Amino acid sequence: MASTKPKLDISVDKPTPYTFDLGLLLANDANPLPPSTSSDDLEERLAANARDGAQALINQMLTTLPLSSTPAGVLLTLPQIATRLPREKPLPAAKEKTKWQQFAERKGIKPKTREQRREKSRTFNEDKGEWEKTWGYKGKRKEGTVPDDWVVEVNEKTEREAEEKKKQKKKQRKA
Repeated sequence: MASTKPKLDISVDKPTPYTFDLGLLLANDANPLPPSTSSDDLEERLAANARDGAQALINQMLTTLPLSSTPAGVLLTLPQIATRLPREKPLPAAKEKTKWQQFAERKGIKPKTREQRREKSRTFNEDKGEWEKTWGYKGKRKEGTVPDDWVVEVNEKTEREAEEKKKQKKKQRKA
């Protein structure tokens, strides 16, 4: 046979009542732990205190919050958070501005926006009617640098004449 534990009472009575923040699901108990007796230990007292706190929180939620029934189940609508939780660490100190930031602030220089940077990196091709890359792979600026017919015939006669003129100028300078 299984031993059945006695059901505990759902009402919680404390000398100082709990304070609740239902937005955080917080029940704050200002009462000290019950004094120890020789038969119970600290773990049992803490478990009983935690059970009382949870029961008080559930009682408060069921009596004060609006309930709504949906196909997914019964829903409780929680209120806004009232208790500010402390930070673990202090807020970081404000960083000092760099010399460039100070200069830019004095002169009114503002960083470029994302649209300005994007506009610089793309050009509009009117023939195709679309935007194309300005730089990089298949960039518009690289198209004109290397001609398609890169083999160019050179007239040897004009090249020799140009070299002779250069030599004559050098002789005139030396003289």
